[in-house]
Amino acid sequence: MASSLPSKDFQAGGVDDVGRPTPTDQNVLQKHVAFFDRNHDGLVYPWETFEGFRAIGAGYFLSMIGAFFINVALSRKTRPGKYPSLLFPIEVKNIHLAKHGSDSGVYDSQGRFVSLKFEEIFSKFARTHSSALTSDELMAMLKANREPQDYKGWLTSWTEWMTLYNLCKDNRGLLRKETIKAVYDGSLFEHMERERASAKKKAWM
Repeated sequence: MASSLPSKDFQAGGVDDVGRPTPTDQNVLQKHVAFFDRNHDGLVYPWETFEGFRAIGAGYFLSMIGAFFINVALSRKTRPGKYPSLLFPIEVKNIHLAKHGSDSGVYDSQGRFVSLKFEEIFSKFARTHSSALTSDELMAMLKANREPQDYKGWLTSWTEWMTLYNLCKDNRGLLRKETIKAVYDGSLFEHMERERASAKKKAWM
């Protein structure tokens, strides 16, 4: 799958891979999250998170768990100065406020893509293949990124990366560089949704 993945090279504007209009002023972290903003109103509700997970092929259980924990964890952080909402919306424009510790550093504090940090993932940890990570190399990266006593950050990073690995590893068990790059700006999600929709269409023909 990863070898044919189209990269946006982190440029905003136009329409996404499934024909939805995209804002022109989003940073890459916002674009990463905006896939789950299914109606493009700037807010991601739990049912939209669920729909987004289902669109990329996640099962019902993972989609429900992901929708619950992601929205509960991020809603208040992305809505500074506002009353808590039982609908747990995530404001896409403020997603940088929810950036957690013990991560790779590829997103900076403003949600911008840091090329040097991205390349460091592979220069430091890709020992078997220069442009891919094995499961052991991925775990080594997660361990190296841990900040002291940041248990929440450890768990969040592990959950994010293992979900990505299990959904996107190739048939050799490798998580490829182009796949990881595409996940940072959301183009991976759009590609996966398009492929899944195409497979469904073929199954009905």
